[in-house]
Amino acid sequence: MSTHELLPEPYKIKVIEPIQAISRAQRQAAIDAAGYNTFLLRSDDVYIDLLTDSGTNAMSDSQWAWMMVGDEAYAGSRSFEHLRDAVQQVYGYRYVVPTHQGRGAEHILSKCLIRPGCVVPGNMYFTTTRLHQELAGGTFVDVIIDEAHDPDSQHPFKGNVDLEKLEKLTLEMDISKIPYITIGAPVNMAGGQPVSLENLRQVSEFCRARGIRVVLDAARAIENARLIQEREADQAGRPVKDILRDMCSLTDACTMSAKKDAFANIGGFLAVNDEGLFEEAKNLCAVYEGLHTYGGLAGRDMEALAQGLREAVERDEWVAHRISQVRYLWENLKERGIPLVHPCGGHAVFVDARRFLTHVPQSHYPAQSLSAAIYLDSGVRGMERGIVSAGRDPETRQEHEPELELVRLALPRRVYTQSHLDFVADGLRKTWLRRDEIPGLKFVFEPRYLRFFQARFAPIAAKARGGKREAALARGKQG
Repeated sequence: MSTHELLPEPYKIKVIEPIQAISRAQRQAAIDAAGYNTFLLRSDDVYIDLLTDSGTNAMSDSQWAWMMVGDEAYAGSRSFEHLRDAVQQVYGYRYVVPTHQGRGAEHILSKCLIRPGCVVPGNMYFTTTRLHQELAGGTFVDVIIDEAHDPDSQHPFKGNVDLEKLEKLTLEMDISKIPYITIGAPVNMAGGQPVSLENLRQVSEFCRARGIRVVLDAARAIENARLIQEREADQAGRPVKDILRDMCSLTDACTMSAKKDAFANIGGFLAVNDEGLFEEAKNLCAVYEGLHTYGGLAGRDMEALAQGLREAVERDEWVAHRISQVRYLWENLKERGIPLVHPCGGHAVFVDARRFLTHVPQSHYPAQSLSAAIYLDSGVRGMERGIVSAGRDPETRQEHEPELELVRLALPRRVYTQSHLDFVADGLRKTWLRRDEIPGLKFVFEPRYLRFFQARFAPIAAKARGGKREAALARGKQG
């Protein structure tokens, strides 16, 4: 049992959805059929689903009620006006373009601002963000602090931008080729690690002095604001909503997957302060998403989204409980000896697959293998965040080899209880105890883009696996 105190839920449950655990033999058949990719599992075959916190949240009674008054007009929907007003109130940006989800906003922003030969710095890549930048002709450059790549580092703000790296890039590049910097807050691929408000101020001052836009990935910015409240001394006691507004005031635009912080099941938006950029973005919205007053969303979804945004910041208890749940699971796993990314992040617990499966080299996809093994042992679905997610260089087709090889266990908001989290921890302990039996994997199908969604794998034969492990042990002894 974790020593961390789990805050009581700031809600009561009035609707439930039944779940059922299938047998281990059935899970083996399911993961075989899915090609050892947890994205390809049927949800009916999953007991506790921690694949993502995106669109998997439980909406409130108020959100469901607002859906009933959704205006489904093709043009000039009042539901869009409600969404626009909520975004302006909560985040503070002047103009809002709705999109079907966050990657729709990333696509439009990239089309607006990136030209072939551009370089886009950021505090560690995110899969869809980087792909849209590359498809527009840009190149992503990582300018995150070194501590972000070290799972054992206790730095409280591992999402921070390294100002020296950023300055070096600007000295080496034609400034006109750097259209903006992307700031993930928190940084998903680093283990849900936050950015400090002070670092964001420094980045903003540096970039604005050079005419470089600052773009916030705001999908979980409310969680980042809560972690600032907890970890940044001069922000203690300030309301999360005020910290959030300060974060946004230091940026020029944001892309938002509203399937996270806003508790909604679908939706997103691009929010900007520049009128010219807004005009171009809403025009591209009409091309790729839908008219700029619905952006691929039904009116009822815009109403649920607007209400979710208001709810998310009206009481700090919402985000406090959410992060308390994540920390409870993190502490529980830590006490069971599971290797984790430190410190605990905001939206998920990240298991260090390199230290979990020390016998599986990165070329055999240890995080992918571990995510499949966790499902097999307990019916808990997580996802790989390592070399498979990192993908390939678009020019050379060589695999990116990230320092971090992680399995993410993302907690949907307002969905699971303490007993569910205890079950997850017990299940991972079973996997930990049999870790030496878990094989690496090889591709049997690899799509060109965002391969982690649809790729299929097969286990590597035990004989070949053993030979590699013996060779590794021999090298260790020689060293």
